[in-house]
Amino acid sequence: MIKHQVKVHPSKALLKREDQLAWKMAAVATDKVAVQKDVQAMIINRIIDNASVAIAAINRRPVVSARGMALGHPRKGGASVFGVKAATTVSPEWAAWANGTAVRELDFHDTFLAADYSHPGDNIPPVLAVAQTMGRSGRDLIRGLATAYELHIDLVRAICLHEHKVDHIAHLCPAAAAGIGTLLGLKQEVVFQSIQQALHTSVSFRQSRKGEISSWKAYAPAHAGKLAVEAVDRCMRGEGAPSPIYEGEDSVIAWVLSGRTQADSKGRNTVYEPVYYEVPLPEPGEPKRAILDSYTKEHSAEYQSQALIDLAFRMREKITDWEAIEKITIHTSHHTHYVIGTGANDPQKMDPKASRETLDHSIMYIFAVALQDGRWHHVDSYAPKRAQRADTVRLWHKIETREDPEWTRKYHSRDPEELSFGGRVEIRFRDGTTLVDELGVANAHPNGARPFAREQYVHKFRTLTEGILTTREANRFLADVQDLASIPAGELHVLNVALPVGTLLESKPGIF
Repeated sequence: MIKHQVKVHPSKALLKREDQLAWKMAAVATDKVAVQKDVQAMIINRIIDNASVAIAAINRRPVVSARGMALGHPRKGGASVFGVKAATTVSPEWAAWANGTAVRELDFHDTFLAADYSHPGDNIPPVLAVAQTMGRSGRDLIRGLATAYELHIDLVRAICLHEHKVDHIAHLCPAAAAGIGTLLGLKQEVVFQSIQQALHTSVSFRQSRKGEISSWKAYAPAHAGKLAVEAVDRCMRGEGAPSPIYEGEDSVIAWVLSGRTQADSKGRNTVYEPVYYEVPLPEPGEPKRAILDSYTKEHSAEYQSQALIDLAFRMREKITDWEAIEKITIHTSHHTHYVIGTGANDPQKMDPKASRETLDHSIMYIFAVALQDGRWHHVDSYAPKRAQRADTVRLWHKIETREDPEWTRKYHSRDPEELSFGGRVEIRFRDGTTLVDELGVANAHPNGARPFAREQYVHKFRTLTEGILTTREANRFLADVQDLASIPAGELHVLNVALPVGTLLESKPGIF
C-alpha cells in the first residue's frame, strides 16, 4: 500500500491531475490485477448476506416504496429488483435505489470502522445493477466489487466525515462509481471524472442519523448508489466534473472537512494548511484485499452494539432479578457514547414509542432487551409491544454510557489484533454488589469467538428468508451465487431472488 498525502491547493497552483486523489483512485480501478481466491469467496459471502437482509425487509414500507418507484422506470434488458421475477427489469439506477434500500433497511449487513464508518456492502446493488444491464459476467462483477470495496474501505481508513457531521455515503458514492468503472473496463480518464462527480453530488449531513431517525437512513446509501450510476453514465458520454474535487480551493476537503482555508491576520491573503489526510491505496499490481478487513453482523442493530449484545447474553446468566438492578454503566468508545449512547443527548433514544430506526441506534434499549431476552431478532426485538413493556422501560432507563479513553483508543487502533468495538459493563445492584464484564469484539467478528464463514452466511440467509422464499428459489439462488465466477456474460439476473406471486406488497401511488 502507498499512503497518498491529500491537502488543499490554491487554484493558482494548477494541481496536476496525476497528483489528485481521484486520479490515483481511478488508477486503482483500472489496474487489471487478478482478484485472489479468498477475496472472491468473501465477495460471494457478501452477496449472500445482502440478499438475506434484503428479503427479510422486502415488505417493510420504505422498501415497498422504493420498489414501487423503481418499477415506474421499466427498461427491457435492464436490472432486476429484489423480490420481483427476474424477467421484469428496470433502469439500473432505479434498481440500485430499490435494492440498496432493501439491503440497508434492517441495518443488518457488513461494516467497516476506522477513521469513519461504513457499510461497504452498499456498493453491491449499484455495481450489480449495471452489470446486469450491460450484460457482464460473474468474473466482471467480482472485479468491480473488489474495486468498490477496496476504495471505500481505504477512504474510511483515512478520512473522518463524522466529525464534520457529514454522512458516510460521501465515501460510498465515489467507491461505487469506481467499481462500476472497473466492471465496464472504462478508461482512467472516465473513471476519474466519475469519481469526482459522484463525490460532488453525494455530500449530505448526519441529521439522517440524529434525533428522530426516519426511513432516510435506509434510503441514503441507496441514493448514493443511484447517484454513482448516473455519474458514470454522464462521464461515459464525455462529460466532466468539478476538479480537483478533494484538493481544490473550494473543494470538499477545503470547506466541508478539515482543510478549510483561512485569511491572514489582516484578512488579505489566503493561507492553506499543510497535509490533512493520508489515504492508503494499493500499489500498481497489488491485489485488492480490503474486503477481508470488513465484517458482517450477527444481530440486526448498529455495529457498535454487536459485541455488547453478545456481552449481555453472557452477563444475563448471572442475573436472577431485573428489579434488583440499580444502575448499568457501559464504559465504551467515543463513537458508541456519542452516537448511540447517552452522550448523543437524544431523548428519542429513551422513548418507548420511538421508531425502529431510532431504537437500533440506542445502545441503552438494545442492551436492556438483550439482557432480558437472551436473544436478538430483527423483528421481535423492535416490536412496539416489546419496546413498551414496563419492566423493560424501567431497566432501559437505568442504563447510561460513558466514554472511556482506552476504549476510544482501541476503537481507532491501527493494529487489527487490538481493534475493539465493544466495552466494559458495570451492573450495580441495590444490595451494593456489582457484576462487571467486558467484550472487545462481537462473536461473529474475524477475531471473535465464532467468526462468520460460508456456513454462517448461508445459515443467515436461510433463517432470514424462511417463510418468505420457496425452498426451491432459496436453493437455486445459493447454488448460482456460489458459482459466481462461472456465470457467463448476460446471465447475472440469476443473482436476483424472487418471491412467490402475490406476496409482494404494493406501494402507495406517487409521481412515477
